Parts: sequence; structure tokens; C-alpha cells
Amino acid sequence: MKTLLSILFISTFLLSPSLTKVRKDYVVAVSNKEQAIKLNKELIKVNKTDSKVLVAYKGAVLTLMARFAKGIKEKKEFFKEGTALIEYAVLENPDNIEIRVVRLGVQENSPKVVGYRKNKEEDKQFIIDHYNEVSSKELKDYIKGFVLQSKSFSEEEKSFFK
Repeated sequence: MKTLLSILFISTFLLSPSLTKVRKDYVVAVSNKEQAIKLNKELIKVNKTDSKVLVAYKGAVLTLMARFAKGIKEKKEFFKEGTALIEYAVLENPDNIEIRVVRLGVQENSPKVVGYRKNKEEDKQFIIDHYNEVSSKELKDYIKGFVLQSKSFSEEEKSFFK
């Protein structure tokens, strides 16, 4: 029994994509259809029992798939599924700054017509308030990169991250 649990744990760990790689690939996928499709395939096995950060990225990638989809029905399905995963991740882990960054990025880039913009100020303030609590240099650099290119932060707010 112990061996079976060990095998399941190891296989789950090995099958889960690296967060470092997901972050890097996501940045490219935002403006690259091929990378979005590739990342979507890599995250296909991520489900709600996995890391909530990965769940949030999976949701964000699904919203990118909506951007690149052809028909309105397919766009709507991708977007709805993606935002549901992001909201689930926030609900399960509301104090995770990276999940808030992911949601803010999706909300600020979503078309107004879809109405997914209500948490922009809340997430922006959360990021400002909790940025200095981040201990990982890699995550801090990632957040800083996001903030400096974000349309949601003023130049004065961006100077806090420089």
C-alpha cells in the first residue's frame, strides 16, 4: 500500500508542470497562439485538487484559447470555463498573490462586453499591499514584470515596484 501511494505521489509530481516553466510559457502565450495551444495541452491534466496556482494558470490559458477560438460558441465555452477555474482558485486561496496577479491580468485584458472586470481594483490593491511579503525572488520578479507592463497601475504605483 505504501509503495502504491509513493508511486501515485511521484507520478502526480512528475506529471504536474513546473510553476517556473508555466510562468515563462504563459508570458509568451498571451500573445502567441501556438504557445497558448501548447501550454493548454500541458495543463490539460491539472484539476481542482492540484495546486491552486496551477488551476489559476489553467483558467487563464483557457481564456487565451477563447481569444484564439474561431466561433462565438467555442469562445464563450473556453472563457466561461477559464474564468470559473480562476475564481475557484481565488476562492480556495484568496491570500495567494500570484493567483491575484493571474486574475488581474485576465480581467484587464478581457473585452468589456464579457463583463469580467469587477475585481481589478481589489486585486491591484492586494498586490500593492502584499508584494513586500513575497519571499521568492523568482515570484517577486514575475510580479514586478507584470506590474510594470500592466495598464491597471499608475506610474506612481509602478515606481513602488522598481
